[in-house]
Amino acid sequence: MIIRFFYNVLQHLVIVVLGVPLALFVAVTPRYRGRILARLGRGLHEQVAGLPSGRQRIWVHALSVGEVSSVVSLVRGLRNHYPEAQIFLSTSTRSGGHYGREVLAEVVDRFVDFPLDHFWVVRFFIRTLQPDLFVQVETDFWPNFLATLKQTGTPAILVNGRISAASFRRFQRFAFFFAPLFDSFHLLSMQTAADVDKMGALGIAPAKVCALGNLKIDAALPSFRPRRRQGKDPLALPEGKLIIVVGSTHPGEEKLLAPCFSKLRQEFPELFLVIAPRNIQRGPEIAALYGSLGFSVVRRSEKGVAWADKELLVVDSMGELVDFYQLADLVFVGGSLVPFGGHNPLEPAAFGKPVLFGPYTADFADIVSEMLAEEAARQVKDVADLCQALQLLAADQVARQRAGQRARAFVEERQGVTARHLQVIATLLEAPRA
Repeated sequence: MIIRFFYNVLQHLVIVVLGVPLALFVAVTPRYRGRILARLGRGLHEQVAGLPSGRQRIWVHALSVGEVSSVVSLVRGLRNHYPEAQIFLSTSTRSGGHYGREVLAEVVDRFVDFPLDHFWVVRFFIRTLQPDLFVQVETDFWPNFLATLKQTGTPAILVNGRISAASFRRFQRFAFFFAPLFDSFHLLSMQTAADVDKMGALGIAPAKVCALGNLKIDAALPSFRPRRRQGKDPLALPEGKLIIVVGSTHPGEEKLLAPCFSKLRQEFPELFLVIAPRNIQRGPEIAALYGSLGFSVVRRSEKGVAWADKELLVVDSMGELVDFYQLADLVFVGGSLVPFGGHNPLEPAAFGKPVLFGPYTADFADIVSEMLAEEAARQVKDVADLCQALQLLAADQVARQRAGQRARAFVEERQGVTARHLQVIATLLEAPRA
């Protein structure tokens, strides 16, 4: 309580001292402009006014695109188990909101922007939405919001929780701040037993913590994949090509990969590359880089341009990477040759594709460790190592098939995480409100 008091005092001091500069910054920054009023509650009453009364309401919050993608299977499971319930999905970023609407439009009743953590604002949101359950995905903890949920007796569950080594050190150093946040939840569902132990070390009661697994496992399964939007251009990749998909690349990574791909292109004339940057706005930059190296390049956003005579496609569109994974012969998961922590290797694995990634995989350390132990993926130490691995797999179709089978088996053997979460959620929904 004392910590939250000082948190709110500091918050108001910042508003008083920096209010005008902050307002100007928001006004000129496209990333924030137009969303602040929504995050203050403008239009929220109108959004929920037409919903029938007397039904259970489940509020799911996912910070951005990554968190939305990991919770797709759970949201779909909630809709199947509670067909009459009203499901709200909130996000904190514009890209997360766009992606949520794309993949969950038919199962979510209302999409909302997550409130700014001012106590008047969060009270307004909670009073207006009146959730019977709040589901927090992975991260994005806010003191006023969680305290208000607790005051109103609204049960809250953290799903897909994980604590990296760096986060654990930070949580320990500032335990006086973070421990009350975690204690606000009725249940903390962590990905692994190691994560449970870390929560215990922070002083969280054992009864509040469990390990139900990683929801990204089920989210990666084709049965949980969202249907593609009607009217989208088909993914008609050239026939008879060896397709290598490089997913979720970060700045600097494409330049590192360029010499390797130039070499592969000479050795395998049938090669067709697909590069999907994590930030789709970098599409023109990547196209220019490879165009300068002699590649015939096309961007996904270009209309009326045939792909058949091209050598490289830059995917500068939202939410389509997994569709390209499905069409790949080989997959390299980006964000791993440069120190960004890597991205989800389960997505291509679920389609039975050979999966490779670089040395920087801290954000998926547990999954990567298990995949490597079962030879369900290959980790390369640098670009030279990656190039050699791609050469061997490109030349050996049988090796590609075996690697893909091991990857698919890894995912299928671990499914069922969604069902375990639905069981504990049912307990929370059926429990009497405090």
